[in-house]
Amino acid sequence: MNHLSRVAETPLHSAGLHRALGLTDGELERIVSLLGREPNHFELAVFSLLWSEHCGYKHSALLLKRLPSEGKRVLQGPGENAGVLDLGGGEAVCFKVESHNHPSAVEPFQGAATGVGGILRDIIAMGARPIALLDGLRFAPGDPRFDRAVAGIGAYGNSVGVPTVGGEAVFDEAYSDNVLVNAMCVGLLPADRVTRAGATGPGNLVVLYGATTGRDGIGGASVLASQELGEDDADKRPTVQVGDPFLGKKLIEVSVELVESGLVESLQDCGAAGLASSLSEMARECGIDLHLDRVPLREEGMEPWEVMISESQERMVAVVRPQLLEAVQALCERWELHHAVVGEVTDTGLLRALWEDEVAGEIPARLLTDECPRYRVEPQPREAARDTVARAPLDAPPHAEALVELLGSENIRSRAHVYRRYDHLVGSRTVRRPGLDAAVLRLRPGYRGLAVSLDGTGRMGRLDPWTGGALAVLEAARNVACTGAEPIGLTDGLNFGNPEKGAIAWELVEAIEGMAQACEALGVPIVSGNVSLYNETDGRAIDPTPYVGCVGLLEDVRAVPKGWREGDVVMLAGASNVALAGSEYQARYGTVAGRPARLELAAEAALVEVLWRAAPRCSLVHDVSLGGLAVALAKAALWSGAGADVTLPDDQRAWFGEGGGQAVLACAPEVADTIGGVPVRRLGVVGGDSILGVSLAQLAEAHN
Repeated sequence: MNHLSRVAETPLHSAGLHRALGLTDGELERIVSLLGREPNHFELAVFSLLWSEHCGYKHSALLLKRLPSEGKRVLQGPGENAGVLDLGGGEAVCFKVESHNHPSAVEPFQGAATGVGGILRDIIAMGARPIALLDGLRFAPGDPRFDRAVAGIGAYGNSVGVPTVGGEAVFDEAYSDNVLVNAMCVGLLPADRVTRAGATGPGNLVVLYGATTGRDGIGGASVLASQELGEDDADKRPTVQVGDPFLGKKLIEVSVELVESGLVESLQDCGAAGLASSLSEMARECGIDLHLDRVPLREEGMEPWEVMISESQERMVAVVRPQLLEAVQALCERWELHHAVVGEVTDTGLLRALWEDEVAGEIPARLLTDECPRYRVEPQPREAARDTVARAPLDAPPHAEALVELLGSENIRSRAHVYRRYDHLVGSRTVRRPGLDAAVLRLRPGYRGLAVSLDGTGRMGRLDPWTGGALAVLEAARNVACTGAEPIGLTDGLNFGNPEKGAIAWELVEAIEGMAQACEALGVPIVSGNVSLYNETDGRAIDPTPYVGCVGLLEDVRAVPKGWREGDVVMLAGASNVALAGSEYQARYGTVAGRPARLELAAEAALVEVLWRAAPRCSLVHDVSLGGLAVALAKAALWSGAGADVTLPDDQRAWFGEGGGQAVLACAPEVADTIGGVPVRRLGVVGGDSILGVSLAQLAEAHN
């Protein structure tokens, strides 16, 4: 028996029923006031989910308004299932990042797999065909759940035929209790065919199609995703959804064809809170009568409230004109999908749920969406790092030896053992495979393309949340720019602890401010995203970890840098404003402390523009990030299969410092003199079979 099943047996007026559902005393009073009466069991369960942190963004909604979301390419910003940008030529790109942290901590395979399934449905709900997936994974070193999560991502993504083309995997003890699994999806659609969730047309029919409905996932949004974890985690396993990727593939094909054929008025996925969430969003401008007894079930004896809030996967809801119903049914039958007319659009403004013609619950839809409480957090700044420059590690080996050790470290070594488990070529769009900066996808016909990246910060945010937030934006943009793509849009996944604690609230506020200022400097909007809070176990919170996904537009994928060549000039672009504080070098050989490198946002934005404009004329462009300049040079050499004669100052910071905007460029000598706009320093020339005094063979052995 799961948590909510036990709650349902509690008398309505029993003290603490609403608290067991995650509602405060004040929230219950607000519900009673808005309804003008006390809610019944059914209604209280619906409110508890829609007013949960996961669905309602109670502690973050006001803060998110600080993030810039407008721009000349924006066709759809925050507020729908995903953001949409105009690519020109009648094409648009749709993308979003979503978290599935708590489910992945409890059941890593299904948690990660259904995270992929959920983000795919967000994209198809906009009328787009998914073309790429990326993942952001954070685990403690040696955590066996990592392999299970990777297996779940591969099992789902490979089965639905959408390539997993990038992402990152970071290992840190900060994630020993609460793992992070963030997934990003990118899709394509005609610019004039953006589909939205809002229902229209009283008398239109509400059609549920896809999987049948069971008890898996009940209460996931409130019981699991909106609370801290603790010793009773095993009790929460029933709230983890179970995915079916082969059914997910059918769902993609049917949904895309429904939109392409003009058979639906609106479309919504069933994710967190199930039908309660999807239909409340669809009904807010009109009203919907829902007949729960018509929902196809796979378990006997389900109660109305269970059907309403089940988070069973691979389900979509469409609003259909009556005269088009037969065509919709025929398409579902051709793909062997369950389908049923479960309701109709009204003009009452009510989300009314019926069971065998009896009213189970009746709630004005706007009370569930627009009236969700919005709390102002109370930041309490914790003592930040005071040192402008972190102390040099005491026990570090010689630089060349440290380089080899860092290349083989868990956070820097090759991720081939991960992405080889993913199909990153299916769909035949992948131009650049995983392994360096951003992936590149071709837009057919022609040679235009998209560059996509997903990057997060953790350790830097621990030292200074503002810097962590800004760096997440800048790193994602730099990675895209290194391919020759102009960054055009961003999506964010904000992973933090309990916002009701002052120190965590401060981290959240500071990180969002850093992200906002970085976006403003770049002139690139955030058009979608997700917030995951309460990533704590027994009071131990994760490092503040914002993830940022970036999409960039390339004019010609044939010009993407492929690797430096013999005789090319190797240069460092950007100011040498780096520090050891928060670096991988410091974490390995010392204690993480100090203030990260001070970011000059105007200079950072200038570097991004220089990179994407220069990249088509370069043989290689690679940003300096984890491990510092020495690691960036070594990885560039391994990627290219050629060494270089380069010289760096005999200084730990110059070799391994992180944080400031820098990138390695290689190009022909005649091109080198044309690259400007930011400080550029020549480091050496490509040639030989070693770099920085270490052979490529030794580097490859360590890295792979």
